[in-house]
Amino acid sequence: MRTILLVEDEPAFSDAISLGLQREGYSVVTAVNGSEALAAFKSCRPDMVLLDLMLPGRMSGIDVCREIRRDSDVPIIVVTARGSEVDSVVLLEIGADDFVRKPFGMRELIARIRAVLRRAPTGAVAEAHEVMGSGDVIVDTAAHKVTVSGEAVQLPRKEFDLLCALVENAGRVMTRQGLIDRVWGYDYVGDTKTLDVHIKRLRAKIEKNPAEPARITTVRGVGYKFEPA
Repeated sequence: MRTILLVEDEPAFSDAISLGLQREGYSVVTAVNGSEALAAFKSCRPDMVLLDLMLPGRMSGIDVCREIRRDSDVPIIVVTARGSEVDSVVLLEIGADDFVRKPFGMRELIARIRAVLRRAPTGAVAEAHEVMGSGDVIVDTAAHKVTVSGEAVQLPRKEFDLLCALVENAGRVMTRQGLIDRVWGYDYVGDTKTLDVHIKRLRAKIEKNPAEPARITTVRGVGYKFEPA
């Protein structure tokens, strides 16, 4: 049974969502604020987090999401109020996998949860290779390690999978849709801006000058290419 950590401070809403999730066969752990959410996350290690952005106390949902993302790639779906100024790009930049706006129907929520969980175990790409490299960038797929100019670089799962796909096809243009299919799965229905956000993060970690990328270049109107050294 998969466990979902539900972070929501409205009791009636939390109870209704918990009941709906339990009816679908999920185990639910609840928290009402940021500190409770992080404590619950560390103790139960859920398969997914359903996180409301508007939380009481000093920690917002954005703070909780960023803190979880420091050392975990657990899928996170963010819940926002309709009309919120927080847009999809911001949500992707803080590490959310998807978002849903209140009010929403249970069927929509379950569909999003299933889609995100379905993608989560299928992230690994390029398993036919153990070590791939081009110039100063070395990728060890078996050990899930990346080094740049001899220095270890920590990458979350999706960034690692994206780099694997690009390095495996070094010198060849990969279309945006092709990268999304490889890394997020053919059934991905989220915002395609997530690819650009992950490329931006990846460049910040492997490029000498992320503002003028030399390794991961953009081919306008097509996609991205990893330039061999």
